[in-house]
Amino acid sequence: MIKVSETAKIKVVELMQHDGFSPKEHFVRVGVKSGGCSGLSYDLKFDDKQENDDKMFEDNGIKIIVDKKSFLYLIGTILEYSGGLNGSGFVFNNPNANRTCGCGESFSL
Repeated sequence: MIKVSETAKIKVVELMQHDGFSPKEHFVRVGVKSGGCSGLSYDLKFDDKQENDDKMFEDNGIKIIVDKKSFLYLIGTILEYSGGLNGSGFVFNNPNANRTCGCGESFSL
């Protein structure tokens, strides 16, 4: 399961509406792909289709879908949003990651 913090929820809803998506009907697709300075990187986008092998979660009013391949890498992850002085953006707090890069956008197991 993937959890969504309150600050991430507020930003997701704002961005979804800005991009023409509805938080009640559409999804946040979270995935993992090869790349980044630590070997794997996170992929985050809005989607209006759920595939047969997707896992679907809902937390804090946000529907999240994860493809089957990425699911094992993301179990227990908390999606947060940081708007600090060092830049703003979504942050993945992933308990499965053994090493992360300085920007927090890639990790390794």
